[in-house]
Amino acid sequence: MGDSGSPQRLKLLSYNIQAGIDTQRYRQYLTQSWKQVLPHRERQFNLDRIAAVIHGYDVVGLQEVDSGSLRSGFVDQTEYLANQATFPYWYKQVNRSLGKLAQNSNGLLSRLRPSEISEYKLPGLPGRGVIVCNFGGSTGLTVCIMHLALGRRARLRQVSYIRELVADLPHVVVMGDLNFGCDSQEMRLLTRGGGLTQPACHMNTFPSWRPIRKIDHILVSDTLQVENAKVVEYPLSDHLPIGIDVIIPTGMRLAA
Repeated sequence: MGDSGSPQRLKLLSYNIQAGIDTQRYRQYLTQSWKQVLPHRERQFNLDRIAAVIHGYDVVGLQEVDSGSLRSGFVDQTEYLANQATFPYWYKQVNRSLGKLAQNSNGLLSRLRPSEISEYKLPGLPGRGVIVCNFGGSTGLTVCIMHLALGRRARLRQVSYIRELVADLPHVVVMGDLNFGCDSQEMRLLTRGGGLTQPACHMNTFPSWRPIRKIDHILVSDTLQVENAKVVEYPLSDHLPIGIDVIIPTGMRLAA
């Protein structure tokens, strides 16, 4: 990854893992709602299956991760997935703490050593945030991981905040469960001016068992070339993961 003499390929994945719950039907939101508050053996097995899926990527952004509460058996799921999928670097952002009942978080897994990691709270009701991870310093790559609000008014405020946050970054990736589609006002606001593009907007991600909505996205700066944009067909959550390969410009060093 640190060879400046040839282009580098970085494999990125964004995944809402629903705290390790394997939802396969709409009715299970009701019949298995207890899994949102109580531990169960299948959750750990499902996390191991998720670890096998994400193992082939270099940087993974996670949403709806539990950071160690009753429902997860007090397992920090970001750390657990990092260990199981052999990612040497990981970071969690707890956005909504319900004490021992739930620790709702975003997560970052990386095979590259980050230069800097920051986290920010997003506008709107408490419980939404963004992880900002830089590789290679001020001229390197910045990856932003987020899970935006369900309400449109709050999302518009959050998208405006994200636009300002990334406005001066030379090479940026914005990824996550954004809860809006490709033709939405939010997407137009985020991509206005041509700084960010969405290479996989024809791909549905939700619900995983019959995808009809495009609400998980990876957007990239127009300075970056993208290949292999795809939805990964492994229904281990109520969302399908979305992945891309980013071709890093020759000469850019991503090592810290």
